Amino acid sequence: MPLSYREFNTFCGSLPATTHVVQWGGAHVWKVGGKVFAIGGWERGHHPGITFKVSDIGWEMLRDAEGCRPAPYLASRGMKWIQSYDKGLGKRELKQYLKASHAIVAAGLSKKKRAELGV
Repeated sequence: MPLSYREFNTFCGSLPATTHVVQWGGAHVWKVGGKVFAIGGWERGHHPGITFKVSDIGWEMLRDAEGCRPAPYLASRGMKWIQSYDKGLGKRELKQYLKASHAIVAAGLSKKKRAELGV
């Protein structure tokens, strides 16, 4: 069963030093240090499309997995972002990937910014 709006936002908000904004036509965008790590959108309120950054291994595992696809717009630009849609990843697995995406993005911040944010 996919994550609901509330579950997605509650989980992403529980990660360290995150900020939330609704942009791009109503997408729930989560950032760490000003950099996007997760995007949630729901078609007609109930078909989720949750997009997140992945490692090289995550990319290889998920790009052709059922219910997952290279993220529209992002992956076409050579970035390793995956979108889980409809009944893609289960709640537990998706939360693990969201947490990993947060860590990947946080690790890419400057040392000074990471220290400021405590990540």
